[in-house]
Amino acid sequence: MAADLTPARLGARDVLRVGAVGLRTRPLRAFLSALGIAIGIAAMVGVVGLSSSSSAELDRMLASLGTNLLTARPGSTMTGGQAELPLAAESMVDRIEDVSAMSAIGAVADTGVYRSNVIPEAETKGIVPYAARLDLPATTGAETASGTWLNEGTAEYPAVVLGATAADRLGIGAADPATQVLIGDTWFTVVGILEPAPLAPELDTAALVGWPVAEAELGFDGHATTIYTRSPEEAVESVRSVLGPTVNPAAANEVEVSLPSDALAAQQAADQTLTGLLLGLGAVALLVGGVGVANTMVISVLERRAEIGLRRSLGATRAQIRTQFLAESLLLSLLGGAGGAVLGAGVTAAYAVARGWPVVVPPWAVLGGLAATLVIGCLAGLYPAVRASRLSPTEALAAH
Repeated sequence: MAADLTPARLGARDVLRVGAVGLRTRPLRAFLSALGIAIGIAAMVGVVGLSSSSSAELDRMLASLGTNLLTARPGSTMTGGQAELPLAAESMVDRIEDVSAMSAIGAVADTGVYRSNVIPEAETKGIVPYAARLDLPATTGAETASGTWLNEGTAEYPAVVLGATAADRLGIGAADPATQVLIGDTWFTVVGILEPAPLAPELDTAALVGWPVAEAELGFDGHATTIYTRSPEEAVESVRSVLGPTVNPAAANEVEVSLPSDALAAQQAADQTLTGLLLGLGAVALLVGGVGVANTMVISVLERRAEIGLRRSLGATRAQIRTQFLAESLLLSLLGGAGGAVLGAGVTAAYAVARGWPVVVPPWAVLGGLAATLVIGCLAGLYPAVRASRLSPTEALAAH
């Protein structure tokens, strides 16, 4: 009876077992080769994760603060000078039917804010004193981090609320009745410190005092320099179109009307452009990792010619040899990709938690990264696998 010379077929488990031989016998080389893949995937997953987490935080912030805040500020005159809002601007805006809330601040000209009276006048640290209406926090969404906001009593006396950046520049960590700052020639008691105000960033570097005390002690002229309005979401555009002419009917072109949430959205778009650039760098790192895997596989074929010759002499087909080395390349890339995905997700989570952001790692980024590693592994292992399969048993054994 003739012997059956049909070569045995390799099952999936056998393919994994023979493909892992090179990884088990040369663990350090396998680790270093997979590390290149891991760095590329970690960079790509981390970039996408941080961008998504940042976008989720922006969406959360806008949902809590609203996208219906409009601001009106004086622009430039026809001659290029600085325009001024009329004294009646606030009362005129308050008559707009769809305006549900309105507030204002007015910059106090030629006045600095200092921690001590021995600091040179030129060293203002960019802190601007403003007269503020009492309903400013309710309109802008600003919140106090320490102390309290101004009220009807403190608005008439030398009391001040500092923006987050202003307090930091003055070295004041918390509101305290014993803490005072010098505004102009008058000492003001710090009664509150604000949280950062994303929709009204000018408040971060402001020293906010009551409207009456600003007029009485600081020579404030009563002109608002920023008017804030809130409207129903569906009426924002209609209010935006009439806000300028209402603020200054005689010169509507001298009024700048803006939607602060648009600036945040533009910042997000700029961040997404940067994300695309960083993804490109991650792809380059992934390509370099793929070249490393290909190099490792070529060297592996050269070092294991005796093994290849022995397997061929025992009946392994060329297809089985190709499958073995291709499986090894895919396993090497997949291990690097899985490690990189875990590392990228971990970096995203750690950074997002540290910043207080929601942790968002899109599944498509992880799955896409793993798919990319399989493609890289297939391409990197194809030539070494074909080269190994073309070695004849006698040639391979003789070379050894």
